[in-house]
Amino acid sequence: MFIEPSISGERRGWIEVICGSMFSGKTEELIRRLKRAKIANLKVEIFKPAIDKRYDESQVVSHDANVIQSTPIDNSQTILLMATGVDVVGIDEAQFFDAEIMHVCETLAARGTRVIVAGLDMDYLGKPFGPMPQLLAIADYITKLHAICVKCGNIASISYRTTTQEGQFLLGEKDHYEPRCRKCYNEKD
Repeated sequence: MFIEPSISGERRGWIEVICGSMFSGKTEELIRRLKRAKIANLKVEIFKPAIDKRYDESQVVSHDANVIQSTPIDNSQTILLMATGVDVVGIDEAQFFDAEIMHVCETLAARGTRVIVAGLDMDYLGKPFGPMPQLLAIADYITKLHAICVKCGNIASISYRTTTQEGQFLLGEKDHYEPRCRKCYNEKD
């Protein structure tokens, strides 16, 4: 995708959402799109929630160890302050941001910025996660990715929590979660 000029010469912005379960390749796809934008000499800024320190303090890192530099932030409004004059904004782990992330994305798109957001659409209970339903509703483009169920090999859309720890927010990787299809998720063995 590219930033399309309008008849008046102004850029048009839009919102892309990449969603799916854990281990489906969301961050990998986000990094791929952002690197392509950089190759096109577009000005790119990447943001991630400051609480996500699983792989690195400041970089966005995929489970496959693909990396891109980012800015960790505590509040989605900070993105508006830091993204002035930017062509493309990338946002990873959007489910961990506050509800204002939707308005931030809309504001950026209205300014002519391409906004690429990645996040879990469902939590470990199979319920909509954080602001993701609202982001999906306002997105111009949606990409839903699937992992492979570790039990049966079918496509997986749910992040099954392998620990008994409760609470919607539990940062983890293969030590706490595994991808499951709907059938294997409901069997909960």
